[in-house]
Amino acid sequence: MPDGKGWKGSIGATKLIEKDGAAAIEFNKPGQNVVWLDGFEFSAGTIEFDAKGKSAPPQSSFVGVAFRAVDLATHDAVYFRPFNFRAADPEKKSHAVQYVSEPQWSWQKLRKEKPGQFEKPIEPAPDGDAWFHAKVVVEKRQVKVFVNGATEPSLVVNELSDRPGGSVGLWCNGYGVIANLKIMPNK
Repeated sequence: MPDGKGWKGSIGATKLIEKDGAAAIEFNKPGQNVVWLDGFEFSAGTIEFDAKGKSAPPQSSFVGVAFRAVDLATHDAVYFRPFNFRAADPEKKSHAVQYVSEPQWSWQKLRKEKPGQFEKPIEPAPDGDAWFHAKVVVEKRQVKVFVNGATEPSLVVNELSDRPGGSVGLWCNGYGVIANLKIMPNK
């Protein structure tokens, strides 16, 4: 876990904590923060993790993973907006899970130019204040996101990046905790 050894990026935005006897990483700084494995190469495979954010206040908790990461500004990411998991407003609820490919395809650009394609609701909707399990499957040119053991993906997108590989990291904006990270590269 990010203790400065083997990790790069926003180390100062993280704190090592314990979750049910296992190590977890807590983020609690505003702005986009990414920590990634130094010297780790990932092109395709499966990334699983447990995450916890906050349902309130709105816009306070974005939590997920980055892959094919080059640096803080250049990576693909899948992240969750726990404050939208059970939103009463259907439009907000439809913004529960998001794929981005930075720097070319930010969430703002995707929402404006490709509305509804790269962000979706999660059904059944998890509790925005509870732990949830995520599985991100990165295949050639496609990304699928499964939540809490669902057999159907919450999000399926065609990748927007031409990067053949890069590292894997933890991605957060505001408050979030990530534990039990498992990276299974395709062979």
